Amino acid sequence: MTSSIQISNNASVRELTRLERIGAHSHIRGLGLDDALEPRKGGSQGMVGQPAARRAVGVIYKMIKEGKIGGRAILLAGKPGTGKTAIAMGLAQELGEDTPFTTMSGSEVFSLEMSKTEALTQAFRKSIGIRILEETEVIEGEVVEIQVDTAIGGTGTGTGTGTGGTGDKPKGKGGMEKTGRLTLSTTEMETVYDLGTKMIDALTKEKVSAGDVITIDKASGKITKLGRSFSRSRDYDAMGAQTKFVQSPEGELQKRKEVVHTVSLHEIDVINSRQQGFLALFTGDTGEIKSEVREQIDHKVAEWREEGRATIVPGVLFIDEVHMLDMECFSFLNRALESDMAPVLVIATNRGISKIRGTDYKSPHGIPLDLLDRLMIVSTVPYEREEIHSILKVRCEEEDVEMTDDALELLTRIGVETSLRYAIQMVIAASLAAEKRKSTEVEIEDIKRVYTLFVDVKRSTQFLMDYQSEFMFNELNEEEESDNSDEEEGEEESTITNEKSEAMDES
Repeated sequence: MTSSIQISNNASVRELTRLERIGAHSHIRGLGLDDALEPRKGGSQGMVGQPAARRAVGVIYKMIKEGKIGGRAILLAGKPGTGKTAIAMGLAQELGEDTPFTTMSGSEVFSLEMSKTEALTQAFRKSIGIRILEETEVIEGEVVEIQVDTAIGGTGTGTGTGTGGTGDKPKGKGGMEKTGRLTLSTTEMETVYDLGTKMIDALTKEKVSAGDVITIDKASGKITKLGRSFSRSRDYDAMGAQTKFVQSPEGELQKRKEVVHTVSLHEIDVINSRQQGFLALFTGDTGEIKSEVREQIDHKVAEWREEGRATIVPGVLFIDEVHMLDMECFSFLNRALESDMAPVLVIATNRGISKIRGTDYKSPHGIPLDLLDRLMIVSTVPYEREEIHSILKVRCEEEDVEMTDDALELLTRIGVETSLRYAIQMVIAASLAAEKRKSTEVEIEDIKRVYTLFVDVKRSTQFLMDYQSEFMFNELNEEEESDNSDEEEGEEESTITNEKSEAMDES
C-alpha cells in the first residue's frame, strides 16, 4: 500500500543586512557627465571640479564601451589631492559590473610572492572578460500537481504519510525509497514526469508547490523557481510581500535557452592550472601560472570567438602610484600593450621630474620616455575655493554630518590654506566633538577644537624645525655641520692658495 503526499510551500523570509562603510571615495557614483560628455554642475554623481580631465576620461569611457580599441594607455598626472583616484573610481562606476575593472598599486608588485612580470600578467588577465554563450535544454512549465510515494525497500513493504506514516510493518531490513510524479503544463500542453529521489529532494529544497512556475535544466537537473502563476493569484494561500507572480509559459515544455556566463581570463587560468580548480579563486593561492597553460587557453578562446560562442570584453587595469614600478615592469607594460587582447591601461602618479626606480636616470613622472610616448596624458589641476566648498559639502552629506554654514566656511578656508585631504578628515572628527557637546550640528568651536588637536603638515614641519635638536637620529644638524665643515675647508684651501701665489710673486 502506498499513499500520496502534497509538498507544502512554507515561505521563509530572510533579511540580509548589508554592511556599508564610508571610504575616501564612497561618495563617487560616476563621472557626472551628460550625453554630450559635458560635466554637470552642482556635484553631479559626487564629482566636483576637474572639468577638462572629466571630459577626457568621458571620451575614454566611450572608447571602452565600444570595445573595439585595445592596448590604449592613459596617464592621470597631477599634484597630490587633485582627484586622480576619484576620476578613476568614477570611470569604474560608469562602466558598471559587466566590464572588468582591476585596481592595484605600483608597490603591490614587489610585495607578492611571485615574480613582478607574473603579478602584472595576472592583473592584465583579470581585466579581460569573456562572455561565453551556451545553449541548454530546459523544461519550463507551471506545476499542476506533485505526488510523492514513500515505500520501504527490501523484503517488506510499508506506507508513509506526511504525518509519520501508517501501514504494515516491514518483514525485513530495507531503506526508504521515494518515487513520485510531477505534472507540468503550459498554455498549450500538459505532461506527467516520473521523479527519482534526487529530483524529489531538489523540489523539497526549493519548496515547490502546485501553482509555481519552474524551470528544470535537463543536463544538470537544477531546479529554478521563477515565481507564482497569475492563475493562482486569487488563491487564499498565505503569501508574503516577496511573492512574485509570472505568466504561465507558452508553447512546448521543452525549450532551448541561451545562457551567458561572464568570467575573466585569469579565472579560467586558475581553474585549469591548479589541482583544486576553482577553489583556488576563494583561497587566493593562485601561485605562478605556466605560460603553456595560458597559450592553450588563448587558443581555445580564439576558437570560441570564431564559432560565435564567446566574445571578448576588454576591461580596465588601473595602476595607482605607477612611479613605484621599475624598468623591468615598464618594459613589460610596453610589450603587453601591443597585444590585441590587452585591456585599457589607466595609470596615475603625483611625481614631477624624478628618478626612474632602480636607475640614476631622471624622467618626467618617473616613467621612461618610450612608455610616455604611448600614453594619452590627462592633467589634473588644483581645486578652486568654491570647488573645495562643494566637495566638503558632499562629504558632509556622505558621512551624515550636519554642519552650519559658518563652520563649513571655516573648514573651506582651512582646506585652502592646508590641504583638501586634511579638511575632509576633520569632518567626522568635528562631528564627534559636537556629539560630545550634545549638539546635533557642527559649529565653529568644534572645528577650532579639532584644528588644535590634530596638526596639518605645515604645522608639523614647523614644529620639527623648532625642536629638531631634541629628536633622535636628526639629520638636519648633521647636514648643517657638514655644510659648515665644507665651507671651512674651502676657506683653508683658498688661504693656502693665496699664500703660495704671494710666495711665487716675491721670488
